[in-house]
Amino acid sequence: MYIHKLSDVQSANIGDGTRIWQFSVILQGAKIGENCNVCAHTLIENDVIVGNNVTVKSGVYLWDGLTIEDNVFIGPCVAFANDKYPRSKQYPDEFPKTLICKNASIGANATILPGLIIGQGAMVGAGAVVTKNVPDYAVVVGNPATIVRFLEK
Repeated sequence: MYIHKLSDVQSANIGDGTRIWQFSVILQGAKIGENCNVCAHTLIENDVIVGNNVTVKSGVYLWDGLTIEDNVFIGPCVAFANDKYPRSKQYPDEFPKTLICKNASIGANATILPGLIIGQGAMVGAGAVVTKNVPDYAVVVGNPATIVRFLEK
């Protein structure tokens, strides 16, 4: 495991071979698997699980309630939301659960609304705004994201 000296890693649940780069903040309750690459300028909150072989590019914030399975790619500046009705200083008792299934890829600057499932092997195009679940192996693009095709399994 490699943790850059300019990062703030409070979690002891970091897998072997994982690399965490500068200016990243990982809170105490976060769980990160093996052989992950967490790029610079990222934040991972407490109630977040990241599987093995996951890439989290720069400018990504992983909020409470998010689970990312194995072999997922999260592109630069992907935005996850975890509160359907956000208000300043008002927090839900529990955040909606968002699941990114294994082998999925999310392109740069995509937005994923709370409580959704991005299916196994699915691909979210750059800049897409995902407002509903994405089926396994679907390719979605646009705002709101719509299915344009399916990938071969």
